[in-house]
Amino acid sequence: MATPARAPRGGRRAAAAASVLLALAVLTACAPDDAPSGDGFTYSPTPTTDAPATPTPTPSATPLADIPDDCRAILTADVLAQLEGIPLNDPAFGSSGPQPDGGLVCVWRDPATDTTGLVTTITYMSRGPALDMLNKLVTDDGYTCYTPDGGTRCEKTWQNETYPVTDGRTLFWRDDILIDTTYSNLAPSGYTGAVVASIFG
Repeated sequence: MATPARAPRGGRRAAAAASVLLALAVLTACAPDDAPSGDGFTYSPTPTTDAPATPTPTPSATPLADIPDDCRAILTADVLAQLEGIPLNDPAFGSSGPQPDGGLVCVWRDPATDTTGLVTTITYMSRGPALDMLNKLVTDDGYTCYTPDGGTRCEKTWQNETYPVTDGRTLFWRDDILIDTTYSNLAPSGYTGAVVASIFG
């Protein structure tokens, strides 16, 4: 299959940054931009190219959803089956599970392995800081963002520097909650979608 022509890097990043601004400015009114929803970490949809005015972040009230306190309960049976045999929240990786600030850290990794695993951190983050962070990921690091499931999702994959495996990061923000997953050689299909559905319904 022929490789599609690439737009200049600066243009892609500018368009992607504009897309994030638009997504967060009109978050409650957006529908997915023809992007797949909840299908894991392996696709790279094209962001919209409309250039909106820069929104002014406004403080958020109490979050509309609560962060769960169980790393297994936020996943579907299918996703859990893909993680079968991988230890969860081994003490070797430090503090995990429910956090004092109300967040949740889920570490799926065997301490005996060099690279295979994933870490999901779920925290409260208001709109202003979320917008700043996601825009920085787009402009500085080349992340792709779009608007599925009533929120904003940004993601990127890259080649591991040491091993012949794929690493990546996926972030999803909605209603003052940020789901941030980094992974290496472990990207269960439907993982982020399952977490999003568990929290937001």
